[in-house]
Amino acid sequence: MVERRAEHAVKFFYSHLFWHNPGVRDLFPASFEDMERQRDRLFAALTHVIAHLENESLVPYLRDLGRDHRKFMAGPEHYAAVGSSLLAALAETSGDAWTPQVEKAWTEAYQVIADAMMGGAATSEDPPWWDAEVVRHLQYGQDIGVLTLRPLLPFPYLAGQYTSVSSERVPTTWRTYSIGNAPRPDGTVDLHVSRIDRGRLSSSLVRETQPGDMLRLAAPGGQLTFRREDRPVSFIAAGTGWAPIRAILEELVEHPPDQDVRLFVVARDAAHLYDRPLIDEYAAACGWLSVTYITPAPGRHRNQATDRLATALSNRGLWPDQDVYLSGPPLFINETAYLLEELGAPPGRIFYDSVPASGKGHGPGYGRPLGFGEWFLNRPSPHWHDPSSRAPRDT
Repeated sequence: MVERRAEHAVKFFYSHLFWHNPGVRDLFPASFEDMERQRDRLFAALTHVIAHLENESLVPYLRDLGRDHRKFMAGPEHYAAVGSSLLAALAETSGDAWTPQVEKAWTEAYQVIADAMMGGAATSEDPPWWDAEVVRHLQYGQDIGVLTLRPLLPFPYLAGQYTSVSSERVPTTWRTYSIGNAPRPDGTVDLHVSRIDRGRLSSSLVRETQPGDMLRLAAPGGQLTFRREDRPVSFIAAGTGWAPIRAILEELVEHPPDQDVRLFVVARDAAHLYDRPLIDEYAAACGWLSVTYITPAPGRHRNQATDRLATALSNRGLWPDQDVYLSGPPLFINETAYLLEELGAPPGRIFYDSVPASGKGHGPGYGRPLGFGEWFLNRPSPHWHDPSSRAPRDT
């Protein structure tokens, strides 16, 4: 019942929270667009939690989420305030279905959620975030930037993982970006950033950030790390989704695989093939690697690249025998994963990370909540931030 009125429920929640706890507002993004995304993520995370209440994976997920929320300076008083406003929003949205028994169940469920998150935060040995200095900024066209950062403290991660990033230029806003390199002896990390229209942080990172600036990095997460199995591998990357695939390839160049590797690079224009010299160098030097570039024909709409990818994947075959790694925008991942399953790829061997979608649109993979009619006709799969599977600490 609440899910069908998701937009009303979440707006009521934030109105109640900020009205009764005015000081909490300063912890949240200032812009309307960023708050829209914040609302979407809250409801998607809540949906995920409620759907997995009886799943043994829930408590580890919540503990990781609690560790991750330290970057927002969340304390016990904030969990209490959120719980009060959440129950008020559920009661408002449920109408006559909100009985004393339902209220008791929700109160107990929220306490389980809050206790697990606060427990994860209290026991973490990692800092809430890592301060990192920008030491290099390369820009490709108007909308692509590659930033090299030097964290002030050791920042352990695995090739293929991502991190959340914040800048003083856009306070209280965090966005997720993949790390574009395997771990280096000097500890530096590369972030590949594609500017999004009306995306305040991505615009700042691409067009304003300079060497010497300081950024904040949250604990790394994600599960797009390489599994060494006795099977051939295909990597499919779109746009700056190339970043984690590049990190994995760097690792494979140092420790070559036993099986062949196919790489499909999808780009909507030349600027998004900014790393082609490196890719060509890898293809020439590594006999186990074959590369296919997918771009629109000159003068054609960028969506033609997706159509060409579908044709290329259909022609290549061997998908039942492959491990497949996908990286790119959420909608691209959803469509490509569906196509691969149709071509015979086992779902359990298609690997990708589910991260929050950015921007606006009219269906799964986009940012705003759906109205009831859209929800009923085309119920979306939620995208939530999963901070699990982070890198081990140095010992």
